[in-house]
Amino acid sequence: MTHRPIPRVSSRKQPQQARSTELVAAILEAAVRVLAKEGATRFTTARVAETAGVSIGSLYQYFPNKSAILFRLQSDEWRQTTEMLCHILQNHAKTPTERLRKLVHVFIRSECEEAEIRAALSDTAPLYRDAPEAREAKATGERIFNEFMQEALPTVPAESRQRVSDLIATTLSRVGKSFSSTPRSDNEIELYAEAMADMFCAYLKHAQHR
Repeated sequence: MTHRPIPRVSSRKQPQQARSTELVAAILEAAVRVLAKEGATRFTTARVAETAGVSIGSLYQYFPNKSAILFRLQSDEWRQTTEMLCHILQNHAKTPTERLRKLVHVFIRSECEEAEIRAALSDTAPLYRDAPEAREAKATGERIFNEFMQEALPTVPAESRQRVSDLIATTLSRVGKSFSSTPRSDNEIELYAEAMADMFCAYLKHAQHR
């Protein structure tokens, strides 16, 4: 059986000076604009360089191919999601249900506000979904959520707790993607998120006393 090589998705080097940092920021900003305008199928390094106003050689100093740019955009999104998970789920001043409710509201709003870019990045997932960096990034988010569930359901058997965790995380992700595929008003987002939070919190309470 022949295995296709996994494309390199890491940046060639990290910017060390302010000017280099600004260049990378300009490239990534241009990449977002190209992705939103052209979509995944017409996304190229040449278009990104032109939009950023830099030479293709300058772009290649930091990103070896378009997969590396797209992975950087995706990994930045994963990092922001991880930071959001930490900020909300590790806030021990709030009860687990209060944290879960907050998570749902923030997540659904974020999905709607960034739906266009998220959809485009989803289309490009085959370019990097098997890369070690991708698996590691996803595992971090899963670990944070599972730690929260362990705190929320300390007396529930591990197998049952994992099932609750998987069901909530999967439902939140898939329903959020589906809901955000259509433009929504602020009121729609608020009402939908509140209804979903009610459902999850009721399920969490049921799992605690089952």
